[in-house]
Amino acid sequence: MGDLGFWAFATESPDHLALVTPDGKEVTAGELLGRSNQLVHALRGFGLKPGDVVATLLPNGQEMIEVYLACLQAGWYLVPNNFHLVGSEVGYILEDSGAQVFITHERFEDIALDAAGDAGMPGTACLAVGEIKGFSSYERLLSVQPTTTPENRTIGDVMNYTSGTTGKPKGVYRALSGASPEEAALGLSGILFLFGIQPQDDNVHIVGSPLYHTAVLRFAGGSIHLGHTLVIMDKWSPAEMLRLIEKYKVTTSHMVPTQFHRLLSLPEEERMSYDVSSLRHMIHAAAPCPIEIKKQMIAWWGNAVDEYYAASEGGGTVVTADEWLGKPGTVGKPWPISEIGIFDDDGNRIATPNEIGTVYMSMQTGTFEYHNDKEKTADNRIGTFFTVGDIGYLDEDGFLFLCDRKTDMIISGGANIYPAEIEGAILMHPKVGDVAVFGIPHADWGEEVKAVIEPADGVVGDAALEAEILEFLSDKVAKFKTPKSIDFTNEMPRDPSGKLYKRKLRDPYWEGHERAI
Repeated sequence: MGDLGFWAFATESPDHLALVTPDGKEVTAGELLGRSNQLVHALRGFGLKPGDVVATLLPNGQEMIEVYLACLQAGWYLVPNNFHLVGSEVGYILEDSGAQVFITHERFEDIALDAAGDAGMPGTACLAVGEIKGFSSYERLLSVQPTTTPENRTIGDVMNYTSGTTGKPKGVYRALSGASPEEAALGLSGILFLFGIQPQDDNVHIVGSPLYHTAVLRFAGGSIHLGHTLVIMDKWSPAEMLRLIEKYKVTTSHMVPTQFHRLLSLPEEERMSYDVSSLRHMIHAAAPCPIEIKKQMIAWWGNAVDEYYAASEGGGTVVTADEWLGKPGTVGKPWPISEIGIFDDDGNRIATPNEIGTVYMSMQTGTFEYHNDKEKTADNRIGTFFTVGDIGYLDEDGFLFLCDRKTDMIISGGANIYPAEIEGAILMHPKVGDVAVFGIPHADWGEEVKAVIEPADGVVGDAALEAEILEFLSDKVAKFKTPKSIDFTNEMPRDPSGKLYKRKLRDPYWEGHERAI
């Protein structure tokens, strides 16, 4: 391979299979390069210059990759929006980011119209894949543009907005380097090198989570810049993923533990009927993975199960399957350019192994700030370290173990209780599809442990199932950690990336009360 980066690789190997769309269309590198070039020419006609912002509200598909590649070679910031947000939430991000162009899909017409209206964006600045009344046509705009390489190319970036667990979401902003796309390409794929993933090498990366998610786009983008093929799923299902793995001989992916659980819930005969021998690095993150579920995945997929810990702001740690089996539950050791520190509530660094505190990370290269929010930028830092609010500890060998998010910790009768541990135990019950554990008000203890469970398919959530699950837990978690009661729901409020919106479940129980933490 010559110069790194998709643009150079596509010029050298235009017939290479770059991506497979959710409907099975196969797109060559040359075709994808031409389309991304056309988009650069088109958006420059809108007056966009380096440092400007292009926002998207797009499903997984070819267009999302086209916009990503265009922004990164034209010096623009790409702001991907979660399509599970409502119009006013997207509108806030459009306005806060200063987006000059908004690219969306007719599937999200109502949200897009509300968002553009709230942000005061004219229809002329909004492009629709398909038809949205008052928006310009994405396809027609591209069709009249040349496929030639744009002049004055410079690297752009993705500015993801945090989930906003407290207050409004904020963009994770990094200054542009001014380098050429080819000069910057190595950094675009750097996270893949942590796992030993190499350029070309017949790798095929399957995208089974939304590309608006920071890590999903970073791993997909890194893969395409290394000359790998992307196989993109729109709506993920376990059987369809296994079918695609077998058909395209998939080697890599970025996954979340919820997907592991659903894969393992398939009948064993069905699971084992697919050939998964091509798998090399099925990397997971984004949420705690229950120990027993990960053991089962390693037994099935072997050393292909890798894990890391990081955040939109930076990272992080990494652990292979073999390392994890030696220290079950760890999320690994720090990346070469990262440092992990555990700090107490007074901001003092904890030096004693196995002592629990707030997890802070420090990157030796590069920095970030929260867009338009200097106060939030300062609040989550101690020196060069930053935190996203996770609680954990470092063992005597420097391996990081996470307990939970600080905001999710339950304080009951003065004892700290970490829901992730209880959730992992409950998930091992065969009649449980998904679970959330959190604290609810209690007059004497401050909080008591509550579980909300989504039963497995075909299972009825009733008093009999509650009693069965509580009995199941009796020898798996301490009595003070055991939920005092269980409620059932038809569907857990997760986005497809696996993120659980626990506040949506917890907040109704706290109406009229003040949180104990």
